[in-house]
Amino acid sequence: MSSEILSVLEYMEKEKGISRDDMIATISSAIRNAALKGINAGQELKVEINPKNGALQAWSIMHVVDSVAEPATEIHIEKAHLYNKEAKVGDYIEKEIDPAYLGRIAAQTARQAIMQRIRQFEKERIYDDYKDSVGDIVTGTVRRRERGDLIVDLGKAEAILPPRERVPGEDYAPNERIRCLLVGIETTPRGPELILSRSSINFVRRLFELEVTEIADGTVSLQGMAREPGYRTKVAVDTSDPKVDPVGACVGARGARVKSIVRELGGEKIDIIRYYQDPQEMLEEAIKPAIPRNIRIDESQRRIYFEVSEDDLSVAIGRRGQNAKLTSRLLGWRLDIGKEKQVAHGFDDRREAAIRTLQDRLGISVEKSAMLVDSGLASVEVFEGVEAADLIDMGLSEEEAATVIEKVSEARA
Repeated sequence: MSSEILSVLEYMEKEKGISRDDMIATISSAIRNAALKGINAGQELKVEINPKNGALQAWSIMHVVDSVAEPATEIHIEKAHLYNKEAKVGDYIEKEIDPAYLGRIAAQTARQAIMQRIRQFEKERIYDDYKDSVGDIVTGTVRRRERGDLIVDLGKAEAILPPRERVPGEDYAPNERIRCLLVGIETTPRGPELILSRSSINFVRRLFELEVTEIADGTVSLQGMAREPGYRTKVAVDTSDPKVDPVGACVGARGARVKSIVRELGGEKIDIIRYYQDPQEMLEEAIKPAIPRNIRIDESQRRIYFEVSEDDLSVAIGRRGQNAKLTSRLLGWRLDIGKEKQVAHGFDDRREAAIRTLQDRLGISVEKSAMLVDSGLASVEVFEGVEAADLIDMGLSEEEAATVIEKVSEARA
């Protein structure tokens, strides 16, 4: 039995991190309590284990009397002198007993108690071992499924990846390696439980901090993030160093850095944009490749209304509205997206617009402007090489021709 105990002590110390003294106290107490429930009931026992070789010793604590009434707990003075020559009536002596006499039932009960105490030790150590790792990325091995949860072995403890913290479409087989964010330690009747996540926005944040050295050292900062797990993540980055391109730093040479993160996220798309304090500039960056037009900003309601062309409408909204939702969360503004109205301009409309423009810019009458437009001079830009004599031939007076030439020169200066 001593070899078995020694093996337990060494295994728990090396593999589980439970100190030898703690295990000895647990095993000794378990054996003693189990024996007292068996054939040694009613006795007072003392159990010790040698920490070096695992040897088990047991003693029965006996009350020295001159007339024995309870043989299980009392010993006659003459017999007591066999164990302690200086014993006197009223003293207590330790009578060594063979551990085998503690009984097989006691041994089985002790084994159960030991395993229960070991599990308790492990649970107590979970919090101490992982309390400083909350918010960090951990790596483990998928073990099994329990009631929909994925059980992940982290080495010193098992953790839970609940359905709510998984990415839609991702599936893992037993013994597969997995990286997750440790989001918290929950207290349950069964002890502390480690909760993992792959859908948290902070999982992507930590991946960027691990992959991009400029973020780790503070040169580049993550000013805003929005994520739809399994679909797309938008990241707004900024820098305090004008010599550093924050977007380029996150993308990496030939996209190496962002590709590494995309692989870890199972192909989830990542948009990295430059951060701007101005909401309109941020909108124009975040909604690309769609181009917002007719932008109106309501600062009191934190709402932005804008229009996009019919071709850009599906891009701006995205599949099931996800692109618009991500952009809204990234900016912190509510977005109202409309379709830009297309106005068809006919020949007459364009002619009228050209006439009004020449009238305003050259300071001549509507009739004279119409005369110039009908002669092919529909804008100031086409007056190149036109002289006053040409305008007189078209019907303008000398004074009007000189004025037009002067106005054209000023407009083109």
